[in-house]
Amino acid sequence: MNTPVDLREGIRHLDSLPAMPEIAQKLMSLNLESEQGEQQMLLLIAQDPLISAKIIGLSNSPLLGASHKANSVKDAAILLGLNRVKSVATGIAVMSLVSKSIGRFEPQELWLHNLCVAFAMLPVVRAMPYKSRPKDDLIFLAGMLHDIGYLALAYLDVQRSDDLHTRIAIEPDRPVIEIERELLEVTHDELGAELGRHWNLPDELIDVIRYHHSPDAPEAAASLPLARIIHVTEKLIPSLGLREFVGDRVSDEEWAALGIDPGQAEEIAAQAAEQAEQASQFASSF
Repeated sequence: MNTPVDLREGIRHLDSLPAMPEIAQKLMSLNLESEQGEQQMLLLIAQDPLISAKIIGLSNSPLLGASHKANSVKDAAILLGLNRVKSVATGIAVMSLVSKSIGRFEPQELWLHNLCVAFAMLPVVRAMPYKSRPKDDLIFLAGMLHDIGYLALAYLDVQRSDDLHTRIAIEPDRPVIEIERELLEVTHDELGAELGRHWNLPDELIDVIRYHHSPDAPEAAASLPLARIIHVTEKLIPSLGLREFVGDRVSDEEWAALGIDPGQAEEIAAQAAEQAEQASQFASSF
């Protein structure tokens, strides 16, 4: 019988985990405030047929309601905005690390879930006071990468990854964090944060990955309000792709912590669900 991997130790010795794809590394390092950075990004994306097709397809999807059709990555950048193109392209590159299932872990389900959350965050952010909104370049990227801990787990220990996804299927209404603590003694947000460090992601993004299920933890202060936005958004949308129950009720206190009037909750929830459904339709086209 194989001895189970010590996940806390294993995540610190990451030989079995994939390196961040080179194109994602280059995209993350670009400064889009300069014309040179903008041109480098467009060139990088144009050289990757998979990312180019998805970016152009996204810009032409009902998600954006654009009146003009994009025929190139440059057109898509005009419609989507440079920061969003950079974030989506980085997320696509990371998700392309795994094209086939690893045991019961399906990377396409993770891609679908993350994409839906990334878009469903937008109505929440728009409802916040302007001065307290996170930076545009981090909002979408945080949504696209927040659950990479499931990817780390599948690489570190396929059997326990399988056990987790089996238990989630059996107990669909039980918080996933509870199940992980019982089965693994470590949670996907902890694993994801360590993978983020391995990939040299920005500290703020690592903190968001680490605390998106526990935004009230004292250590989560550096990740706010992005961690809380994701935490709230996941409660607003149906389970699309990756099964992950996090609760389905947002308290008045959680809305108030984002500077949002709880009286807007119903309208925001409807908009978030619509965004998630449209993101799901877009993802299914690939």
